[in-house]
Amino acid sequence: MAKAVWNGTVLAESGDTIVVEGNHYFPDESVRTEHLRPSGTHTFCPWKGTANYYHVEVNGARNLDAAWYYPTPKAGAEQIKNRIAFWKGVRVEP
Repeated sequence: MAKAVWNGTVLAESGDTIVVEGNHYFPDESVRTEHLRPSGTHTFCPWKGTANYYHVEVNGARNLDAAWYYPTPKAGAEQIKNRIAFWKGVRVEP
C-alpha cells in the first residue's frame, strides 16, 4: 500500500497507485482533499498534457504546488485521469 506523507500527516494511501515516470498517482478517492488548496499553476507535458496543481496545507504549514493532476490527459496517458501525484518534500512510501 503506497502512502504520501508530509509534515507528519498522511495525505493519501492506496494499494491502487499507478507509477508514471517514477511518480505514484493516487486515485482521487484515496486523497485527503482537506489538505489541498487550489493553485493557479499549470505546466505542459508533451505526452500527458496540461497539469494543474494544488498547494498542500498541514497544521498551518503550506507546501506550494506540491501536488498535481491531469484533468484531461492526452491519449496514451488516460490511466492517470482522476489521480493525484505529489512531490516537493512529500514522502511517498511504496
